[in-house]
Amino acid sequence: MRLKSFEGMVCPIAGALSVIGDRWALLILRDLLAGISRYDDFRRSSGVTNATLSDRLKHLEGAGLIERRLYQTGPDRHEYALTWKGQNVAALMPVLAELGDRWGVSGAAEPPLIFVNRSTGATVRSSFVDQETGEPVDVRDVRLKEGPGADDTVRWRLSHSRRDGAISAD
Repeated sequence: MRLKSFEGMVCPIAGALSVIGDRWALLILRDLLAGISRYDDFRRSSGVTNATLSDRLKHLEGAGLIERRLYQTGPDRHEYALTWKGQNVAALMPVLAELGDRWGVSGAAEPPLIFVNRSTGATVRSSFVDQETGEPVDVRDVRLKEGPGADDTVRWRLSHSRRDGAISAD
């Protein structure tokens, strides 16, 4: 997989994208979250080529997001499982699904995926939450702010504040 390195870029989003890899890797993580764990099933789920799938599985394993487990010998066959680090990616999935539904890009008339609380069965969704009050925050009321680890590039990036109702910076 030949991806541009974000090494040296002070940005947690760029760093997370480097670890995840690319769109195929994200679809493999989606499938793992859904319970798919074997090579042929990944192929069937996404239509990814053998070369791409093999490459992305190696990348995800090397990045510590998945682990490979032997489930059969003679010939050796492996299945894949999410590590604790890979399970963290679950938080991205409702956000991406909600965007796809909002933009109407899934090709389905209704949402093809619904995220539910395993304990209650109630639908869950992504949202911004105020850490002090616990109240939901509308995306139009969210802004980016310099953090303690910001460098000059982060400060420059944040100096280009947007005023069009999208997430903005100070």
